[in-house]
Amino acid sequence: MVSAEWGEIYREIGARPVINATGSVTLLGGSTPAPEVQEAMDRAHSAYIPLIELQEHAGRAIAEMADVPAAYITSGAGSALTLSTAALMAGEDDDKIQQLPDTTGMKSEILIQRRQRYWYDRCLELAGATLTEYGTDDGTSVADLENAIGPNTVAAHFFMTEQFPDEKILQLEQVIEIAHANDVKVTVDAAGQIYPLDLFGKYVRMGADFQCIAAKYLGSSQSTGLALGTEEMIDAIAKQSFVGYESRRIRGIGRPHKIDRQEMMGVVAAVKRWFTMNHETRLADVEAQCVAIMAPLRGLPGVSVRMMDNTIGHQPFGVELKIDKSVTGFTTDELADVLREGDPRIWVRTTEPGAPIVMHGFGLAPGEAELVGETIAKLLSS
Repeated sequence: MVSAEWGEIYREIGARPVINATGSVTLLGGSTPAPEVQEAMDRAHSAYIPLIELQEHAGRAIAEMADVPAAYITSGAGSALTLSTAALMAGEDDDKIQQLPDTTGMKSEILIQRRQRYWYDRCLELAGATLTEYGTDDGTSVADLENAIGPNTVAAHFFMTEQFPDEKILQLEQVIEIAHANDVKVTVDAAGQIYPLDLFGKYVRMGADFQCIAAKYLGSSQSTGLALGTEEMIDAIAKQSFVGYESRRIRGIGRPHKIDRQEMMGVVAAVKRWFTMNHETRLADVEAQCVAIMAPLRGLPGVSVRMMDNTIGHQPFGVELKIDKSVTGFTTDELADVLREGDPRIWVRTTEPGAPIVMHGFGLAPGEAELVGETIAKLLSS
């Protein structure tokens, strides 16, 4: 059982906390700052600082650690995507910066492969850009990209998932080569591409003009992210940001994308921690959580459970649970619903109706993995 103090602050206002077995997801609060990150945020309370200066110094420190030309702290990876499209369209032209999201007279088309459309590509449109697909559901050719580039094309976007490669799409190297040959920028959504460490900033080092990272995956707060890129791109993003809005008195689209000085220092600490921590220990701890979840479930009638072996990206390992309703009395969706309304509430998820339940250890506190496994085993055995 969880302690009496668990989630008490939420219960005081009538809200019900949950045990998070889904991983680092925005809907449940994203992350819990690592101790080193929380300490840095607490220390940042002690003094105020001009944020334009803090962004410059923090960005320089992060860029050096990530081995990229420049970096900028944003209010999440989605914010970095929106600011990047504004930067692509308006550049450093103050009149254009203040004109957005009206893109009249600007290049505003961003190309994306049809097989790479994804839930968060909406963030690319919020500053006024238009997404145009190229390729088909069956794949993408070099000619598809070359023919898609037109007089209004400002960038080609790539959604990177190293852990789930798609051999039918144009690969990033090809996109960079073709786009740059046509004076078109390349942006990469690499929000979770943070491990192995050579992935961190890899796509900018390959030649992309911009990539984003979600700092919540590094142990920073949910509302933080990173824009990595060329000096030209990061300078233009800075002018679009809320800091640029206030310090330059130029009204860019980034004013609502605010983060505080404490969070900025937390991101610096999170990146430093990520590059200096023992990742073998981190992976072993997550693997042990998965073993603890699975232990009570092994051998149950109508139950199939396995450990997912992926260690690339932001959520290593994981547990996949399949169940036979004729034996257990539950579909995976029904089981997920029951768990979410239990006491304590346990959040797991299926990727689509009828799919296996997938669980991750990112959001689990000590002892919660065992509780998750035992609770599911009790339900499936009743």
